[in-house]
Amino acid sequence: MIAVSIPAAEAQAAARGPDRAHTVFQVEVLCNGRRHTVAKRYSEFQALHKRIKKTCKVPDFPPRHVPNWMPKVLEQRRQGLELYIQGVLYHNEELPQDVLDFLKLRCCQQDPKASSSLASCPPSQRPVVGFCSDPYAQPPGTQPLPNTILSGVLQGLYLPSRGTPGQAAP
Repeated sequence: MIAVSIPAAEAQAAARGPDRAHTVFQVEVLCNGRRHTVAKRYSEFQALHKRIKKTCKVPDFPPRHVPNWMPKVLEQRRQGLELYIQGVLYHNEELPQDVLDFLKLRCCQQDPKASSSLASCPPSQRPVVGFCSDPYAQPPGTQPLPNTILSGVLQGLYLPSRGTPGQAAP
C-alpha cells in the first residue's frame, strides 16, 4: 500500500537571481513500511498530470495561483496538490509507471487486497484517517497509563489473600 502526504512547502531562492525563486513541496511517501521524502515543484505536478490524465483516473488539478508567495495561497496549493496525488492513488488500482517514477518508487504497487476491500465498502464505512505507524505502539516506559490488567493479575498471584480457600468470607 502506498500513502502520500505533503506536510510542507518551502520557498527556495534560485541560483540565477531573486526573480527566479520558486516553491518546493516536500512529498512524503510510505510504501510497504518504508518512508522517503521527494522534493517537487508545482510544475512537476502539472507535468505529471498532463502525462497521466489520458491513461488513468485523475481528480481535478489545482489551479495556479498568483501571487505565489502569500502564505495562505501556498497552504491552499499544498493542500490541493496533496488531495490531487492522494486521489490519483485512491482511484487507480494499477498505477502508471509515470506516477511511480514521480514518487521515486521502483516496483511498489497498490495492494490489490487492500484496494478491493476498500472499494467494496460503502462510503460510510471507508476509513477516514490513515496512520503511517501504529498509534498504539509506543516505546517501553512511555505509557501514560499503567497497565491495569497486568497489575491486577500480579496482585492476584503474589499478594497474600485475606482468607484461606476453604473459608467463607465474613
